[in-house]
Amino acid sequence: MLVELSVVEQRYHAVMEVLSAGAPVVEVAARYGVSRKTVHAWIRRYRDDGLAGLADRSHRPHHHPWQLAPDVEARICELRRAHPRWGPRRLGHELARAGLSPAPSRSSIYRTLVRHNLITPKTRKRPRSDYVRWERSESMALWQLDIMGSVIIADPTTATGACEVKLITGIDDHSRFLVIATVVSHPTSRAVCRAFLTAMAQYGAPEQVLTDNGMQFTGAYVRPKRSEVLFERICRRNGIDHLRTKIRSPTTTGKIERFHQSIQVELLDPHLAAHGPFPDIGAAQAAVDAWVHDYNHTRPHQARSMTPPAQHFAGVPACERADLPLWAPPELTGLPTPTSPSAQEPAGLAAEPAPPPTPLTTAVDLPPPPAHRDLDALAPVELDRVVPASGNLAVAGQQFWLGTQRTGRTVSFWIDTTTVHLAVDGVHLKTLPSRITTTGLARLRADGARPAGPPPARPAATERDPVEVHRTVNRSGNVSLAGHYVPVGAQHAGQRVIIRLDNDLAQIIINDTIVRTRPLVLNPAQRHRLRAAQIAAPRPGTATEPERTQRRVSAHGQTQVTGQRVPVGRRYAGRLVTIEISETALFVFDETGTILLNQTPRTSTKTLTRHKPYGVSRNRTTG
Repeated sequence: MLVELSVVEQRYHAVMEVLSAGAPVVEVAARYGVSRKTVHAWIRRYRDDGLAGLADRSHRPHHHPWQLAPDVEARICELRRAHPRWGPRRLGHELARAGLSPAPSRSSIYRTLVRHNLITPKTRKRPRSDYVRWERSESMALWQLDIMGSVIIADPTTATGACEVKLITGIDDHSRFLVIATVVSHPTSRAVCRAFLTAMAQYGAPEQVLTDNGMQFTGAYVRPKRSEVLFERICRRNGIDHLRTKIRSPTTTGKIERFHQSIQVELLDPHLAAHGPFPDIGAAQAAVDAWVHDYNHTRPHQARSMTPPAQHFAGVPACERADLPLWAPPELTGLPTPTSPSAQEPAGLAAEPAPPPTPLTTAVDLPPPPAHRDLDALAPVELDRVVPASGNLAVAGQQFWLGTQRTGRTVSFWIDTTTVHLAVDGVHLKTLPSRITTTGLARLRADGARPAGPPPARPAATERDPVEVHRTVNRSGNVSLAGHYVPVGAQHAGQRVIIRLDNDLAQIIINDTIVRTRPLVLNPAQRHRLRAAQIAAPRPGTATEPERTQRRVSAHGQTQVTGQRVPVGRRYAGRLVTIEISETALFVFDETGTILLNQTPRTSTKTLTRHKPYGVSRNRTTG
């Protein structure tokens, strides 16, 4: 029987032929198909280690000249643990800046991070050389502007103790230099234009500006017809080409969106105890200025060959800015000169003497008003108004919904250009953003409004205190709150209601009466983002009137409500009827709800969820 010998056995036989039988090495090597050097190696290994020395051995070298030293691997791991967002490219750049020569390659750092489980390996993406980078060839050719949230400041007057403000941002397309980073309480058109003009006064006017289609930037989608907004007028009068993205195309402004990701993760992350929530807007602006200054002048940017953006940014020279003064609308004159670190001149312009602030000319060459007149125009006012029967009160062109339950009551207003406080009988009712301009304040003073003192104090609220919001019921009978639909009833479509959030319940209040209660669970982040939320008034009484709904009678003269069959009569087949639901009975009326057709005891305990019959169009009228 033939038996196949293993490799170790064959080598052993070759060694024994030489050592025991005395066969020449040349003949043994020729018989086994190897070289004489290999046979001598087998003999040497057999004499040193015995039979185990004839087994296969790895040819891997003990040391490799390109292998990273252990101390270099340790430094890479320490940097990664200290800065979890740094990738292989940034780590290699920082090691080179620290004096390590030669610095390890990007692939070596990547493999080191994978070996030590500091990153999760992913499939290789397309190389950067395959992408065509979309950018201007020089600075000041294009600015990208946008508005972002996620800036949280402390506010003890809200239900959650914090509120969100906005950050107006602008970036130079070529150099990635941040030209605008302004924190505002409300991103109004005036606030955006003021930040834009302040940046142009510091750096000069760009050739083009790219924005999305927000109403602060364009009036292209303002109905009933297109109108020019303040931002577009500023661009037109200063010779700036205003570019807009397509609808729902945020990748067009990808550079400013990528900057938003960086500042959100590194500065505005709510989980970072050192950065939020900020005490006030001033503290938030100071933190943003310090971070942006480091971003512009110190932090290496991968798109700029690991150099800071300031090295590639060159604003309009001061002499050209003096020859071409900016145009600003009359209502935005007297802009403050920026003094924050983020608004300083970049390194390339630091050698020039500091020029005087660029004058902002207006459409009419008039002398600037005195300083005390500006202060008087911004001074707040107080006034009293009586709520009309409609419950909707207008002051200087701004509408305030107070509800028909407050008809005939006197409401006190504290108004300035940013905020409106409302109080009834000395009790704070709500606080809303003001859309009243200085001209409106002047008209109110002329109509008898009195000078106002400090803003009225508002009661503090905890996270679990009840809050209320005012909403209008849509055509389907629902109200949207923080992405949740709260059913109110189709019979209340178009009506203004109050949603009172108490613990995990949503109480629908109409005419100072709770008509329905629904479960609604909102987390703290959703609660503090509720638009126009205010501290809830005392809980009103519950409605005692029964609910009503409409149904179409079947061919058998029946219909169904709350899971219960209701007999109506075959003569009413195909017609609409109104059904009134009480605690003990169901009352069937005609379509108008005036003539009683039938009455049946109530046997179901289910709640009413549908108020409209199937197959009835919203635009259809029945005869």
